[in-house]
Amino acid sequence: MEENSNQSDLKESKSIGKVISDSFKELAETFRAFVKAPKALWGINVPYIIEGLVYFGILTILGKFSSENLGVTDEQAGLIYSFVTGGITFAMLLLGGWSDKLGVRTSLALAFLMMLIGRIFISLSGTISLGTGIGSPMFYTMTAGFLIMIVSYGLFQPAAYAGVKRYTNKKTAAMGYAVIYGLMNLGAFFSGFISSFTRHSFENVFPPNGLTAVFWVYVVLTAVSLIITITLLTRKTDKDAVDRVEKENAASTETDENESTDDENDKNIPKEKINNVPVVAYSILTVVLFLLSGFGFKNAINRVFEFDLFGRNIHIDIAFVLFIVMFVFTAYEYIKKRPWHPFRDKRFTFFVFILIPVQTLFAHNWLTLPYYLDRAFQGSVVSQYFEVFTNLNPILIFILTPIIAGLTAKVNVYKMMIYGTFVMALPTFLLTIGPNMYMFLLYVLLMTIGEAMWSPRFLQWIAEVAPKGKVGLYMGVGQFPWFLDKVFTGFYSGWFLSKYIPKGVPPSQMHTGTLWFFYGLIAIITPISLLLARKWMLKGFKIKA
Repeated sequence: MEENSNQSDLKESKSIGKVISDSFKELAETFRAFVKAPKALWGINVPYIIEGLVYFGILTILGKFSSENLGVTDEQAGLIYSFVTGGITFAMLLLGGWSDKLGVRTSLALAFLMMLIGRIFISLSGTISLGTGIGSPMFYTMTAGFLIMIVSYGLFQPAAYAGVKRYTNKKTAAMGYAVIYGLMNLGAFFSGFISSFTRHSFENVFPPNGLTAVFWVYVVLTAVSLIITITLLTRKTDKDAVDRVEKENAASTETDENESTDDENDKNIPKEKINNVPVVAYSILTVVLFLLSGFGFKNAINRVFEFDLFGRNIHIDIAFVLFIVMFVFTAYEYIKKRPWHPFRDKRFTFFVFILIPVQTLFAHNWLTLPYYLDRAFQGSVVSQYFEVFTNLNPILIFILTPIIAGLTAKVNVYKMMIYGTFVMALPTFLLTIGPNMYMFLLYVLLMTIGEAMWSPRFLQWIAEVAPKGKVGLYMGVGQFPWFLDKVFTGFYSGWFLSKYIPKGVPPSQMHTGTLWFFYGLIAIITPISLLLARKWMLKGFKIKA
């Protein structure tokens, strides 16, 4: 292994022009592979493009809709975001197994049907006069729609990736996943144009801002996805695709001695029966404490103590403090009974959780950017088409990821994580100078380059540090902090918005630079920590890899 690596390093490096040329050839090959794919795979890829457009389009306008149409505060809108995005990730953890039982075709058709129903409820909440504010019929109608949509994602996402695996062979599987990821980002980019055009065209029909019309367009697009899924993903196309893949796999003589199957992973995980009743009880108590806290519902049980310390007023929410303690205790109880769990590995646990600060910038793409562009750039083209500017990152990721992957292919994985997170976090400080379109565009470009540098390497690092036979387990658990990121970032983003970019205030009275300074400080924690922990993290890494 080391000899081959040394020989590889001695090879002449490609020029930047050659790497970029090869990267664009790879993009062209990706497109050709998409066109030539089995018909059943079209039944997954085409709806997935549309769903990428609809999903990210909804996230882009949800904050403005919550603030201006539903009439809630920025803090409450942040919690709505947490409910939607965190709920989707949680639903995939709970319902992912059901997609295996129902099958790809049934799961996708059922998921799109539920999405259609949920989005009709969301659209109706803004169409019918139902009152405004938390607790209004409009709020409950919208929440019911999002709840149905959340449950549907528990089937949709796992089924889509299972379909890619089902309809691709060993040689084309990686390309299949690359296509579905790239086209999702492409769909997200186009959502900005559709949303802006619709919003301006129907502003008078659906006052006060035309956003309800955008939701109705997304209802139509969801119906199109459902029709395409039912039409293209039939029993016949499914069987034809599976037969084709089996023949292609049988014809292939290439094997991977190091390949680890799901069955092998299962064999390496102990099958002893574990009593989960205490953990379930602790989890319920944890949720109850959160609902009783100031982040939940007003009640007479909770107590909040206030006092002055060094001239600052301090609030201590007893229920929220108990919630944090109970959350940590529940996690400890869960892990201590599972000696094979990845979180028993201190380096792995540190690594995945220390990425949370820089990952907050992902969440701010929908939690903060739409508000920032709409409010801080009032009266400019940026505010008028804030959806377009919000969704510049996906199209850049679609173009830049293969180029950067080619340029950095030989760089050590851990070093690339440090470089990439630094490049992603540092541009946040460009926004501290105040609203400036050119600084914003430079921020998006540099942040995206940083994301393209480290995000693909994240999964590579997990695969390399995972013990033999546990790669799948480590991959799944490695996504858990992203769930926490989605949930907890929404808790504080609304407060920052209401304090530094409040609604109805002229840009001259806003303090956008302060907001982005704090967000930059949070994000920079990741690369600095990775750098400081470098020796400890790399100790024995080559042997383990």
